[in-house]
Amino acid sequence: MTLSNLTEDKTLNLNNASKEQLQQWQTALTEQYAQIKAKNLNLDLTRGKPSAEQLSLSDGLDGMLNGNYTTESGVDTRNYGGLEGIKEAREMGADILKAPVSNVYAGGNSSLTLMYQMAFIAYHFGLNGEQSAWKHEEKVTFLCPVPGYDRHFSVCEHLGINMVTVPMTSNGPDMDAVEAAIKSDSSIKGMWCVPKYSNPTGVVYCDHTVERIAKLGNIAGDNFRVFWDNAYAIHDLSDNPVVLGNIFEHCETAGTQDSVIQFASTSKVTHAGAGVAFLAASDSNLAHYKKAISFMTIGPDKTNQLRHVNFFNAVDSLHNHMKKHAAIIKPRFATVLSHLEKAFSDNDLGEWESADGGYFISFDTRAGLAKKVVALAGDAGVKLTPAGATFPYGNDPQDTNIRIAPTVPTQAQVDEAMDVFVTCVKLASVEQALAS
Repeated sequence: MTLSNLTEDKTLNLNNASKEQLQQWQTALTEQYAQIKAKNLNLDLTRGKPSAEQLSLSDGLDGMLNGNYTTESGVDTRNYGGLEGIKEAREMGADILKAPVSNVYAGGNSSLTLMYQMAFIAYHFGLNGEQSAWKHEEKVTFLCPVPGYDRHFSVCEHLGINMVTVPMTSNGPDMDAVEAAIKSDSSIKGMWCVPKYSNPTGVVYCDHTVERIAKLGNIAGDNFRVFWDNAYAIHDLSDNPVVLGNIFEHCETAGTQDSVIQFASTSKVTHAGAGVAFLAASDSNLAHYKKAISFMTIGPDKTNQLRHVNFFNAVDSLHNHMKKHAAIIKPRFATVLSHLEKAFSDNDLGEWESADGGYFISFDTRAGLAKKVVALAGDAGVKLTPAGATFPYGNDPQDTNIRIAPTVPTQAQVDEAMDVFVTCVKLASVEQALAS
């Protein structure tokens, strides 16, 4: 079989193929792979970072204050104080997280820092007084919907928190599994969530899932916390995005205001390393958080917060700014999906999620092949996130999930990288079928 014939024949029905057919495919794919390696490519699809084009959208931050460092409410942002951030920045965070301004904290550039701090405080000092500190428990466990975000898992590992996985569905975490786990295991004190355009699947939690998560505090007790990492709350690619249910309001209805802590940031909105992070929490959670961090800092970078507030006022709105982001990265996502559709739409070599926002596309190989595909791609000059990274402890039991991050390379580079990716999936799948 020639390379051109293989390219045209996308069926690759391995289940019904003869050994001779599989060997022909293997020979053609091996030749194709060798030609790719000869190109000496150096492409990177590993991390969900903004592209240089996206970062340039916010270069107007430089000089934005023009010597005026005072907020509308009269705060001189150059000076000490203001532990909870300036009011104007908290208003911006409240708009993103859909929570009251009085329940929002505005900090430095990293929401991951806020998540780690909150987990550390809950573990060592407690969010209901010292007696509630998780360190007093024999074991502390977090539920982790999978595939999920590797840095969430790293926080747990660093603090010695045990992790138990629950499967993701098209509507969010499998809530039957979540509720059953909490009822059967008293060590469960928290759960990670990326509710909108979940990392890496792109799933948006449905209203019923959001409502059930809000009620978990009534099942798990006062010392349970959902870490609601709404990192992609405003990262829509569609002109008519799905609206995420308001977790703050659902918690108020359920009487579980203390059970959910929300996080977001502008890290992929303006300059990734110089943004503003937000935390939204109940009065009690926020009070315990601020008490603890008052020993760590006198206050965040209020000047940078004011820069951001003034910048978004100057560019018309945060919403319009995010439309510019979408215009840049949407073609990259479309390129990935086009390759996957063309190569795998009528065979069972892979499954994937078609995300309407966020920063990733999740792809599942046949069982036992993710590591091999990642290794093959790496040897051919295309770096991918390590297989298993989307599971706690780096252990994907089925060895299937691969996270694709298409935002940093140019569209042409994404196109070239996906040619490599598709070839690697096909080659690994054919070789597995021959070996079985």
